[in-house]
Amino acid sequence: MNMQVSQGVQPPPPPSSLEDMQLPIVMMRDILLKTMFRKNVTEVSELAEAVCLPRAVTQELVDMARKQTLLQATGTLNANNSSGEMGYELTDAGKTRALDALAQSEYFGAMPVPLSVYREQIQRQSIRDIQITRDDLTGSMGHLVLPENLLSNLGPAVSSGRSILMYGPPGNGKSSISNGIRDAMGDKIYVPRAIEYSGQVITVYDPIVHSKAEVEVDDPNSLRRKRTFDTRYVRCERPTVITGGELSLDMLDLVYNPTARTYQAPLQLKSTGGIFIVDDLGRQAEPPQSLVNRWIVPLEENKDILALQSGEKFEVPFDTLVIFSTNFHPNEIFDQAALRRIFFKIKIDGPNQQNFLKIFAMVAKKKGMPLDESALVHLLKVKYPTIDNIYANYQPNFLIDQMIAICEFEGIPYQMTPDLIDRAWANMFVKDEKIVK
Repeated sequence: MNMQVSQGVQPPPPPSSLEDMQLPIVMMRDILLKTMFRKNVTEVSELAEAVCLPRAVTQELVDMARKQTLLQATGTLNANNSSGEMGYELTDAGKTRALDALAQSEYFGAMPVPLSVYREQIQRQSIRDIQITRDDLTGSMGHLVLPENLLSNLGPAVSSGRSILMYGPPGNGKSSISNGIRDAMGDKIYVPRAIEYSGQVITVYDPIVHSKAEVEVDDPNSLRRKRTFDTRYVRCERPTVITGGELSLDMLDLVYNPTARTYQAPLQLKSTGGIFIVDDLGRQAEPPQSLVNRWIVPLEENKDILALQSGEKFEVPFDTLVIFSTNFHPNEIFDQAALRRIFFKIKIDGPNQQNFLKIFAMVAKKKGMPLDESALVHLLKVKYPTIDNIYANYQPNFLIDQMIAICEFEGIPYQMTPDLIDRAWANMFVKDEKIVK
């Protein structure tokens, strides 16, 4: 019986035979030979772990390579080997074939998953099947002081698995809200180590992007543990890819490694089943309109189009919640056609005075700064009117950190006074003045 995971994500079933693999037979044989050559493994159990296949399927591959005189049996290994397994080694012809195969592609190790098979797994774990409740969002954002109706707007947007544009003044938690959305998705998915298309290997699993989850087993006390899912996949948290001003259009293309002669999946393919956050939209070198134009087909048709070095184009599933976050008004950076294609537009405003004070008190308590009524009155009645009483979520942290730095420098206990408020305020804004050169 397959293991049950949270929210019912169905694991990919392990292949039961070479035919079940749906990969070119020569590719599988060559990966086996390259893996033996590079990792110096000799037993089928070791090989099975190295190529991430069930032992029976690995044995099929070994037997095929033996018939082609690329492998030969060495008998059981020396007395240090307690397994009693048959050992295998590359013949001279096998070594020659392994070197030829490595010259064509350096890829070895885990067998790739055919793109067609990976499509099936994406359907089993689609982000569009997640139902986020108000309690889920409240639980993941409970530490944030948010506008009253924000969760009511965010909930349907997240549950739809469609694109979201969050806009509003800087410093009001758009990034924190994006992270809260990610944290609300508590289930696990299966990320392929590599996929195969048209005989080419595209690596997908990336430890920098993907957080590996603990693997559950059917019965921890059992002597023979079942292989509960296809280990060519890694069980992970739903991924989150965050990009900012560094995002460029070529980062959304396949990355070809001319030395290894393999491809690496672009960012949006690595984020499949999770969230892709484009932070600070409008700060990139590429015009925002160009970036959104690149997303039109994926957002509308749930598919993306990638290209190999040969120029051949192919479709991959697009199963990602895209969150655009910008400090600009949408009408400044997009035309109406682009805006229509972003399904939800949510404005993230700064807090009102009541919420500002709530955030201020929470930050002060966390940082050990005692509140002072006269200092707060000075802040609200003297300082904020100079900026039309426009509050932002980042300001309490900034002001309190400034006062702490001053107190530590002066060698005095943490305290809040109108004078310290003035000194902290002076660092929050740069006076608009002409510099004489």
